[in-house]
Amino acid sequence: MEIRRAGSEPSGKGPADWFTGSVRLDPLITAPDPARIAAALVTFEPGARTHWHTHPLGQTVIVTSGLGWAQREGGPVEEIRPGDVVWFPPGEKHWHGAAPATGMSHIAMQERLDGKAVAWLEPVSAEQYRR
Repeated sequence: MEIRRAGSEPSGKGPADWFTGSVRLDPLITAPDPARIAAALVTFEPGARTHWHTHPLGQTVIVTSGLGWAQREGGPVEEIRPGDVVWFPPGEKHWHGAAPATGMSHIAMQERLDGKAVAWLEPVSAEQYRR
């Protein structure tokens, strides 16, 4: 058994290669091999969002506070609220983030395949975001 105390790992700033706007990352789970799960609490300031991305084994997002938006490629922008659980299937191109006037936090969980949990793609344009 291992207990990781809250605050034992520092918060990090979401890199501009992955996010638009101000985003904070708080690591929750980085399981050692052979486990593959990784999870983080991601906090988006109003208007902040991920870039388009995919996950080789899918991703589960649990909204914990605020108001957010999520979209899969070719689909509508969907509103997400606290308590909502969003599943993105393996390989599905998508993004998620805060609504324009309200911040949002979620727990993001994904598994690594051959050491990789995510493929980051291009930024979500302002036009795509505002649809």
